[in-house]
Amino acid sequence: MARSPSRSRSRSRHRRSRRRTRSASSSSSSSSSSRSRSRSRSRARSAGATPSPPPRKKPRRRDEDDANAPRPPRDVSGDVTPPRRRDDASGDVTPPRKPMQEDKQEDSNTISNKTPAVRSKRTLLPDARSTGRTGGVYVPPFKLAQLRAQQQEALGPNSETLQRRTWDALRKSLNGLINKVNVANLGNILPELFQENLVRARGLLARAIMKAQLASPGFTHIYAALVAVLNTKMPESGELLVKRVVFRFRRAFKRGDKVVAIALVRFIAHLVNQQVVHELLALEVLTLLLANPTDDSVEVAVNFTKECGHILAELCPEGLRAIFERFRGILHEGEIDKRVQYTIEGLFAIRKGGFADYPAVHEQLDLVESGDQITHETTLEDKIDCEDKLDVFRFDPDYEKNERMWSAIKKEILGESDADSDSSSGSEDDGDDDGDDDDDDEPEQPVAADNNVAIQDYTEQDLVNLRRTIYLTIMSSITHEECAHKLMKLNIRPGQEKEICSMLIECCSQERTYLRYYGLLSERFCLIKREYQDAFDECFAEQYSLIHRLETNKLRNVAKLFAHLLFTDALPWTVFEYIRLNEEETTSSSRIFIKILCQELSEHLGMKTLKERFLDQIMQPTFAGLFPKDNPRNTRFAINFFTSIGLGGLTTELREYLKNAPKMIMEQAKAAAESSDSSSDSDSDSDSSDSSSSSSSSDSDSDSSDSSSDSSDSD
Repeated sequence: MARSPSRSRSRSRHRRSRRRTRSASSSSSSSSSSRSRSRSRSRARSAGATPSPPPRKKPRRRDEDDANAPRPPRDVSGDVTPPRRRDDASGDVTPPRKPMQEDKQEDSNTISNKTPAVRSKRTLLPDARSTGRTGGVYVPPFKLAQLRAQQQEALGPNSETLQRRTWDALRKSLNGLINKVNVANLGNILPELFQENLVRARGLLARAIMKAQLASPGFTHIYAALVAVLNTKMPESGELLVKRVVFRFRRAFKRGDKVVAIALVRFIAHLVNQQVVHELLALEVLTLLLANPTDDSVEVAVNFTKECGHILAELCPEGLRAIFERFRGILHEGEIDKRVQYTIEGLFAIRKGGFADYPAVHEQLDLVESGDQITHETTLEDKIDCEDKLDVFRFDPDYEKNERMWSAIKKEILGESDADSDSSSGSEDDGDDDGDDDDDDEPEQPVAADNNVAIQDYTEQDLVNLRRTIYLTIMSSITHEECAHKLMKLNIRPGQEKEICSMLIECCSQERTYLRYYGLLSERFCLIKREYQDAFDECFAEQYSLIHRLETNKLRNVAKLFAHLLFTDALPWTVFEYIRLNEEETTSSSRIFIKILCQELSEHLGMKTLKERFLDQIMQPTFAGLFPKDNPRNTRFAINFFTSIGLGGLTTELREYLKNAPKMIMEQAKAAAESSDSSSDSDSDSDSSDSSSSSSSSDSDSDSSDSSSDSSDSD
């Protein structure tokens, strides 16, 4: 029976597997024997026996390449460089390293191959510090100043190099001053700015301000206040800045650059708040942003309205109302994102609060009087020339003349004049001459040193310490009686009563809600001394005149404090003479103050008692401004005001007066006409009497003359 090929293959596999197992067993036995030998050696070492010498290594068999390879040369010192070779992963062989002797020989050969001229010349490598941009020799500052002064003398003022150097210094100075401006040091930065030639640096100044504003939009109100002050002295600089801001806003709006557009509209808003630019520009910007509303344009418009909504509500309320109608339409359409819709709703809430959290101008930045403001009427449709050439240096052939002209302008701006110094020096010279004459006439007398010199502290540090003590006492007291007792122990000097009153009003205004604690404390001081009543009277006049600077919450607290003093009769009601209720002499803030004050009085006294107080005949001159009867228009305004705040019962007398005003006017006109007629009749009668008397006198004269002539004839 023949064998199958599958069986033969399986048998051959079995044979191969047996051979593998035998080889594996032999290798394991050899490894076990080597382990046993190493264990025996370690035991012998631990037992202290002398270790047997290590077995000799068998000489490595050399390959044919190693045997045929030349032996490395041996140098004088006996070092041998081993000709080791390594096989790279790619199969390449790394050549053996050359000995140091061969390197030295090659270096000597390369040196000997050079030309004699090059070999004889000593070559020095240049230092990187001397050839680099930061290299050079250190020169102390005073020597550097001396060198520059010598260079200026050598170059002369009309040299282009010197003018360029002055231009660079001017640019760096303006950048440094603009970058470090803040609310605290704004008053110190302005004189330093006017020390620079702002006529020559108009472009640099506008560029520095815009660059700083784009870098830090949070300081925009500070830069706007700075521009407002500069605009009063140099309107050209303010106009150039306004043009560049408007031009860059138009470009950012066309490009869709949201970040730059938000920063620039914020700058425009604060320029409108400072009255540097007309409010019509603000309405144009809002109209442009809301013409084709998108998410970004509506968001920019909302931010812009927050910044300048307060002043727009005062200057052009109709335009602001139209803008909010457009916002309401966008909100009803619902085509914009939900997030932007929420921002519009938040804007309506801010408008309802009277933009209390977004005042037009902060109190510390209100640096320009309303009469000194110069407003530029720049619009979005104007063709604007940014005058970019002003940012680049140009040679000035009349450099010295222009510098002298700027020096005169600077003295006029900063109020520096040599006349005072000349007059003072002249008076001193005259005094010296007179003194010399007196010395000639009279003998010298010893001058006694005056040790009792009165020192005046213009820093008002004592006043600051007093205010701090008053504030800490008010804040640390539990009851108003305790606080009054502590404040009376401070030994307030005469004339400092107003400090306590002003601190009480300030602390009351800072509270989140009105606290009766301040009213009771103020009442206690008014009842202690008459001087505190007079001080609170002055504070009422000051607070009412500056009431537009207070936020709504502060305004409410101050009004409630004075209402407490009035209904407790701690403060006389003569303070109402400071109030004149008409459309021209009141603002929204002052009307809110009057509203809260009268409502508090009505709540605590009652309408009947309050009306009796206001109708007191003795106090009518005091209340003439609150209930005006000088003009029917003002009377109608007061009636509408008290009716709108729920106190229409106080206007009964005013309504009767307004009803009878035409009759009274007619009667007054008739009386005036009759008085004029009577005066004319009396004048005519007097004229006739004068003429009759003159005629009688002339007749008597003629009779006397006739009699005299008759007598003469008889004679």
